[in-house]
Amino acid sequence: MTAKQAGFWRRHRALKWALIALSLVLVALGLGVSIVLHKAEPILRAAIVKQLEEHFHARVELDSFHVSLVNGLWAEGKGLRIWPPAQVEGVTVPGPNAASAPEPPIRPLIQPLIQIDEFRFHAPLRYRPGEPVKISVVELKGLSVDVPPKSHFAHGAPAAHAGENGSLLLRFAVDSIQCNDAHLTVETGKPGKLPLEFAIAHLKLANVSANGAMHFDAELTNPKPPGTILTAGNLGPWVVNDPGETPLNGSYRFEHADLGVFKGIAGILESTGKYEGVLRDLVVDGETDTPDFRLTKFGTAVPLHTEFHAHVDGINGDTWLQPVHATLGRSHFTCEGKVVRVPPGTAPNGTATPGGHEIALNVTVNGGRMEDFLRLTSKSGTPLLTGTLALKTTLEIPPGTAPVDERLKLNGKFTLEDAQFTSAKIQSKVDELSLRGQGRPEEARHGEGGDVRSAIASDFTMANAVITLPDLKYTVPGAEIDLKGTYGVQGGLLNFTGTAKTQATVSEMVGGWKGELLKPADRYFKKDGAGTEVPVHVNGTCKDPKFGIDLDRMRHKPAQTPGQQSPGQPQ
Repeated sequence: MTAKQAGFWRRHRALKWALIALSLVLVALGLGVSIVLHKAEPILRAAIVKQLEEHFHARVELDSFHVSLVNGLWAEGKGLRIWPPAQVEGVTVPGPNAASAPEPPIRPLIQPLIQIDEFRFHAPLRYRPGEPVKISVVELKGLSVDVPPKSHFAHGAPAAHAGENGSLLLRFAVDSIQCNDAHLTVETGKPGKLPLEFAIAHLKLANVSANGAMHFDAELTNPKPPGTILTAGNLGPWVVNDPGETPLNGSYRFEHADLGVFKGIAGILESTGKYEGVLRDLVVDGETDTPDFRLTKFGTAVPLHTEFHAHVDGINGDTWLQPVHATLGRSHFTCEGKVVRVPPGTAPNGTATPGGHEIALNVTVNGGRMEDFLRLTSKSGTPLLTGTLALKTTLEIPPGTAPVDERLKLNGKFTLEDAQFTSAKIQSKVDELSLRGQGRPEEARHGEGGDVRSAIASDFTMANAVITLPDLKYTVPGAEIDLKGTYGVQGGLLNFTGTAKTQATVSEMVGGWKGELLKPADRYFKKDGAGTEVPVHVNGTCKDPKFGIDLDRMRHKPAQTPGQQSPGQPQ
């Protein structure tokens, strides 16, 4: 200290002692505040726990709680757990000595209803007796809500009584809650059913009230198909006796959902809609757009739009479509049925079956375009056929790792009108068949009379990527072909046998001097009013079909089933 400074303090000794006294007071005040905070923490902690216990009628645990008075009251806690109501028959709430206690005979120990890793809030330093402490925002991290099956709440929890909070020294009123990294699980009481789970990246609740509805905004990360769900609506009032019955309504937007996670299909889906009901039972109305929907084995994209009304059972995630109105390209069709989640199991033959989504639908197409559906199975984007399609079928897709076309099962019937082949080679054969069948061989030889339209109808089934057609009827002016056989979706393999009938006789179909020579043979081929009836077969592929007359059958030999070879034929 310099001489000048020392002189100053000698002349102002009173000021010196005043500053020393003030410093001692501040230190004492700091110590006092620290002691008060130390004493206040358990009081505040007890108030929070007590209020939550009385609201949820359940045991509440809070691992740690700390407060600070820097710029108001700041509080933070860790390890908050709220258990389901204890007064429920068949449910045992773990106590402090749960680790050493034997498990109850009815069921193992259950999970907490609500778990929070961390929370913090700020409140002004104002308190009026009889009024709650106002908290503007509560911030949560690591929220997990596990809603047990409804059976766990069959007997309910004791009802809250008016004035039961009167014994609390402190009560809290919360304006809003913000949360990151939340997880909601809705358990099912059905044996073998998987729970419904939601991963919530961000959640904000406003107008927080124990007895009213809360407004929410949330961002969910959908696991499969991966994408982001943005949703807003109202939740509550919270039903303490059974949280699964808590009302819920709102709207959603599902963005950038990648269908490529489902083996066999691809495309980016966008969806919007609205929902209402309770956590366990929601009704959803919405629409989807997938402009690049495609089968991965073929790669040709066709736009797909749907509008749907669905009933979602939140207990197990099962969804009933009632119905779906869809448009693929220019073709409209409807679907009704269900999409349910099934756990892994064992088939009757003893093989293991994977878990996942099982789809069972009834599909109806009226006035659709055949080219829209066939384009999905074309690598070049050019369909085999065009025409007007009517179809009714059941559709089943069991869970599994195989591509969708290998798991797809169909059973139905269809008709195709005004059909034409896009291959000039195939269509020219159809034109020639029609002209010769009408007894116009000269026009057939010169390629006249084109633009022949066909009609096709059959029952059908599909399994293991093979379509079976047991009664295919193919009709063109002047001719009718009845076939049965199979079509391989993946390679386009054709394997059909049947009969061909024409209006004209053999000699009339051939014409000219060759026809004159064949007139004696006409009587051998006439049958049941047809000018000609001959057994035929169709083999090869859809791009290069092979048509022929079955000579073995013409010699009255038994008809071959598709894929069977005649004795003596080369292997």
